[in-house]
Amino acid sequence: MPSGFDQTYYAETARVHTTLRKDEHARRRRQLMKAMGRGAIAILPAAPERQRNGDVHYHYRPDSDFHYLTGFNEPEAVAVLVPGREQAEYILFVRDRDPARETWDGRRAGPEGAVRDFGADDAFPIGDIDDILPGLIERCDRVYYSMGQFPDFDQRVFGWVNGLKGQSKNGIHSPQEFVALDHALHDMRLYKSRAEAAVMRQSARIAVGAHVRAMRVTRPGMTEYQVMAELLHEFHRHGADISYHPIVGGGANGCILHYHENADVLQDGDLLLIDAGCEYGLYASDITRTFPVNGRFTPEQKAVYEVVLDAQVAALAVIGPCRHWNEAHDSAVRTITQGLVRLGLLKGRVPTLVKEEAYKKFYMHRTGHWLGMDVHDVGEYKVGTEWRVLEPGMVMTVEPGIYIPAGTRGVPKRWWNIGVRIEDDVLVTATGNELLTAGLPRTPAEIERVMARRARVAA
Repeated sequence: MPSGFDQTYYAETARVHTTLRKDEHARRRRQLMKAMGRGAIAILPAAPERQRNGDVHYHYRPDSDFHYLTGFNEPEAVAVLVPGREQAEYILFVRDRDPARETWDGRRAGPEGAVRDFGADDAFPIGDIDDILPGLIERCDRVYYSMGQFPDFDQRVFGWVNGLKGQSKNGIHSPQEFVALDHALHDMRLYKSRAEAAVMRQSARIAVGAHVRAMRVTRPGMTEYQVMAELLHEFHRHGADISYHPIVGGGANGCILHYHENADVLQDGDLLLIDAGCEYGLYASDITRTFPVNGRFTPEQKAVYEVVLDAQVAALAVIGPCRHWNEAHDSAVRTITQGLVRLGLLKGRVPTLVKEEAYKKFYMHRTGHWLGMDVHDVGEYKVGTEWRVLEPGMVMTVEPGIYIPAGTRGVPKRWWNIGVRIEDDVLVTATGNELLTAGLPRTPAEIERVMARRARVAA
């Protein structure tokens, strides 16, 4: 683990996460209902269970929007918000208690637990939703709903609304407008509260420990999947899971942006690119490091690595309040282009090469993305036609890279199969930014020192 590891920190973060469950979700619901106003209703279904193969299901992971507002982690549930309703503004429909099914599949909260443990004003069995929800919709003018995410449930919502419209001659009122719930909700999710930031720091800290572990165990002759196993071990031993399938690519595989096989043997003299993050308390981290399998960079590997590192430093320097989203990418592009010219991999004037996007031969992706409950988190990158201005509470990744697969035209062979990406997680603060993943070595010298300690242990 990185120096300064403190078990008390984990216990404190777990306490914060418990507070998040009970207090934070209620605050979010109040904020959303205030934006909706009276005369509106919001309907959020939980994610359905997904079948993996045969009669085997994937491990259940709640829908981020649903969990953001409820903290409820069971399938077959629906949350309903009705601002200003006297009897109950927040209603949950959930699975009823069933001792037989709970013996097989695990405990259920049931309607009583939904009220007691998850703050619902009222709760009903999910089987009663067709009898109860149309009556709630009838009193509203606007339905806030995220269309297209769960097509089967879309049809149920349409059926409830159309059923009310069909009774208009009997004096039944039906909503006149559908409003995209995700527009308001995703803007809320873009700004992380103090409690959310605490959980994200912990997610980052666990992932940092996993990457350090990978650096310390990697050596020629290991397989990519053996290194991945070390990452997973570190995640799980601290109560976290993967936030996406890890990328563990040695040599030529490091030049494949979304390499997933993780099956090859690591060769002496190659680089290893690891893109891996964990999910803790349903908040993601996302980190990439590139390091030599044998613990020592070759001159060419180090030269490319330092260009990418310079680009990340340049990007981090322009992340803060009142800076716009794309400034980090622009800075990284200029720095990478300058570096590629310096290495002789591009020829020409830097401004012209940037304008012509010549760098895309070696650097073809963006410099980062929003980060939160989802790895590629929600939130608009532009407001209208303008890049979004950064504000405190926003969290993003910063991940420049250079990729030179074998056979790249016009590139000498000594540069082939060098793929380098450096990715860290950054929180925008009132005075600048906080590097959530600061505990992980970034410079070639720091990486080689970590791997030298590995070599001494092995000896």
